[in-house]
Amino acid sequence: MRRTDLPHGLFRLGFAFSVVLFGLGFAPRSIAAADIAATTASISVIVSGEVGHPLTLDATALAKLPRVTVQGSDHGVSGSWSGVPLSAILSAAGLPLGEALRGKNMALYVRISAADGYRVVYALAELDPQFRNEPVILADQHDGKALGAKEGPLRVIAPTDQRPARWIRQVTRIDVMRAPDAVDPSR
Repeated sequence: MRRTDLPHGLFRLGFAFSVVLFGLGFAPRSIAAADIAATTASISVIVSGEVGHPLTLDATALAKLPRVTVQGSDHGVSGSWSGVPLSAILSAAGLPLGEALRGKNMALYVRISAADGYRVVYALAELDPQFRNEPVILADQHDGKALGAKEGPLRVIAPTDQRPARWIRQVTRIDVMRAPDAVDPSR
């Protein structure tokens, strides 16, 4: 069938569909490559608050810390996540962990913030390996590949959480805070 045998509107629809398919077939690959290059260059997380040593960790600093791989499921999709245990980052910042985590230090909590303002909270004890069987990690890889711009460059993975609501993406800050003293209701 030649072009002249098709109704004009049908030919235009076919042409538009071809343009869309061509764009979908090639654009995502170049965007994904750009995302990966950008995320590697932009890895940075600030660790501050009630810490002994405030830190700004880039890709080089994170690479010097111990790495682990955990299994997890994000909305029904299982996979492996690799990164640094949050306990290793907090230990490098001078926080009490292990036997030193007791008494008034049990009131410490960790607020993790994302680039879009989303925040999640963990009690410091939730991140201590002596309180938890599976580590909570600051991941930079999913199934062996660097996280893309949508998820990364850094994402918290808590594999034993029943829901991934605290699996915060695009992490920029880790702030350690102390819960305020309880108010005596008799006053």
